[in-house]
Amino acid sequence: MNIKEVSRSKLPTQWGEFTIVGFEEIYTKNHHIALIYGIKKICKTSIILTRIHSECLTGDALFSLRCDCGFQLQSALYKISKENCGILIYHRQEGRNIGLLNKIKAYNYQDKGLDTVEANHKLGFHADERDFIPCINILKILGIYNIRLLTNNPNKINFLKKNGINVINRIPLIVGHNINNNKYLNTKVIKLGHILY
Repeated sequence: MNIKEVSRSKLPTQWGEFTIVGFEEIYTKNHHIALIYGIKKICKTSIILTRIHSECLTGDALFSLRCDCGFQLQSALYKISKENCGILIYHRQEGRNIGLLNKIKAYNYQDKGLDTVEANHKLGFHADERDFIPCINILKILGIYNIRLLTNNPNKINFLKKNGINVINRIPLIVGHNINNNKYLNTKVIKLGHILY
């Protein structure tokens, strides 16, 4: 397994107290975190409410309206706290893993009329460069094999299932639609297969 747990601590938030767990990929030294709420003991039959949230500095921290990421992050943390049990993996692969500066370049192409997929292609990237193996390994390290997944992305579900994580059901996470991200969300549906209903 190409990832290890490094440390954990309490993390009080507006949604309640989470446990923050830091992970490091052994070869790349890339870092990811898990936010765990209310899980004292996990058995093989436990079904854990789960969100895999890919890093989006502009949406998560700078409150951008170009995407729905920040809205999804906050909604997921709220839902997990209300469930009183769950996990959010913060998957540190910014901009579908093209990096922050390339993401800003992609924004520039979008300002000129390209959609998110076209902008990525213009920069020489696939539509989605993310690798979810670190997330799968984090779940396995924590002993989580059965989940209810907060997602609109069926490709994520298929990838998890192929790699040993049993997705019992999908819970939609449809928030943050606004005039600024309408094209972005439509592209998610038409070109990336997301389900927004």
